[in-house]
Amino acid sequence: MSSLPVDVIDQIASVPADLDAVRRRRPDTREYAQKYFESIFEPIDDSQLVVSDRWLLAAFVTRLTADDATAAYYAGEARRVAPEQAEAVLAAAERWVTSGPFGHYAEPGLAGENTDGLRLQAEDVDGIEPRLAAGLAHAHLVTYRLRETDGSSHDLLLNAGWSIDGIVTLSQVFAFLAFQQRVIAALTVLKAVAA
Repeated sequence: MSSLPVDVIDQIASVPADLDAVRRRRPDTREYAQKYFESIFEPIDDSQLVVSDRWLLAAFVTRLTADDATAAYYAGEARRVAPEQAEAVLAAAERWVTSGPFGHYAEPGLAGENTDGLRLQAEDVDGIEPRLAAGLAHAHLVTYRLRETDGSSHDLLLNAGWSIDGIVTLSQVFAFLAFQQRVIAALTVLKAVAA
């Protein structure tokens, strides 16, 4: 039996009845968002990315994006499933949170838009096993330096013990969290406006 909430977006955003009615106008969107969440955190097979690491990575990447209800939710869940590791991951998120985007474009015509900024490397993360540290560094890369993602960034994950399937799963986790965090932020704004 699932231990996950019936609708995590409603739970995190504390959606009141009037906004619940708005969300129910798009039942398929609501249903599939929840099913995607469940597929990430209660997968049939977690051999390529164990569930506890999924929660830890979610806590890290949502905190890099914002200090909001979504980040608080994932931090709480990470502490629940992996308490010792969660503290190290959350400390790393606090240390490496910044603003962006940063990075250098590969295309010469875009060189004028290159910017410098923080760059997290796996070896910069203390108290976390190397494979997960590489995942955190990749999360930082896609959050702040997306223009620099390429084959070499995936090679860093492969060299740290990630499989191709694991990297695909990692990308799916990050993509879903970006979607979810934006939906919850929008619902939070709508809730404030309605109040």
